Amino acid sequence: MAGEENRQLLHLVFGGELVNLKEVRFRDLENLDVVGIFPDYQSAHTAWKAKAQQTVDNAHMRYFIVHMHRLLDPDTETVTAVKSTI
Repeated sequence: MAGEENRQLLHLVFGGELVNLKEVRFRDLENLDVVGIFPDYQSAHTAWKAKAQQTVDNAHMRYFIVHMHRLLDPDTETVTAVKSTI
């Protein structure tokens, strides 16, 4: 299973200010904050959480995690699990 261990499950973390809280529509597409691309869900979640906490005072600011590996290979099903350290 060495191939399984070396798989890259890429995740994109990005965010921006929403027009309103009822839909995902960004106020200014030119100013989206692309946090980065991460090799696994856990590191993407860590980055997402940090950015979300930095912008907690702006209710319209939202960050998202996009499972890029699902877009690149939609026929492959993967299960994402994050272990809680709490």
